[in-house]
Amino acid sequence: MGVLLAGSLGYVLLNRPQDAFSACRGGVAAGQIGGPFTLVDSTGATVTDRDVITQPSLVYFGYTFCPDVCPFDNARNAQAVDILEERGIAATPIFITIDPARDTPEVMAEYTANVHPAMIGLTGSDEQIKAAANAYRALYQRRETGDENYLMDHSVFTYLMMPETGFADFFQRDATPEQIADSVACFAGA
Repeated sequence: MGVLLAGSLGYVLLNRPQDAFSACRGGVAAGQIGGPFTLVDSTGATVTDRDVITQPSLVYFGYTFCPDVCPFDNARNAQAVDILEERGIAATPIFITIDPARDTPEVMAEYTANVHPAMIGLTGSDEQIKAAANAYRALYQRRETGDENYLMDHSVFTYLMMPETGFADFFQRDATPEQIADSVACFAGA
C-alpha cells in the first residue's frame, strides 16, 4: 500500500503542469479568471477578447460616472503602461464598463481618450457586460437612487491578461504603477 501511495504521489508531482511564471505571481496562483467575451468598442464595432488582448493587457471593470476609484485606478494603469513603454514593452490598458446604460461607445471614446491614447474602452448590452464580468469574477451592483445620478458598487481589481495564456495576475488598489509595470515586465519576459 505504501509503495502504491508513494508511486501515485510521485506520478502526480512529476506530471503536474509547471508554472513558468511562478516567480512573477507574488504568491498568487493562476486560476480560472477571464475568458472569451464579445463587447462593443468605442467606435461601435463588435469585438472579442482575441481582438483586444493582443499584448499584455491591464483589464479593469468600472464606469465613467464613478467619482473616485475608477479614475484613480485607470490613471494608475495608464501610468504603468507608460513606464512599460519606456522599458520597451508594449501593453494595453482596457476599461470595461459595468454601466452600459450610460456608457455608450461615444462616452467610452471620450473617457478613454482623456485617460490614455492606447486605452481601449468596451461597452455592450447588459447581457454582454454580465458575461464578461462573470468570466473575470468581477462583481457589480447598481445603487438605486431613483434618478440618473445612481452609483455602482463594484470590485476594483486590475487583471493582467496575456494574449497566449490568459490570466496572469491581478492587482489590488494599493499596487503602484511601478509595481504593476514590474510584474507585467516579468510576465513579458523582460
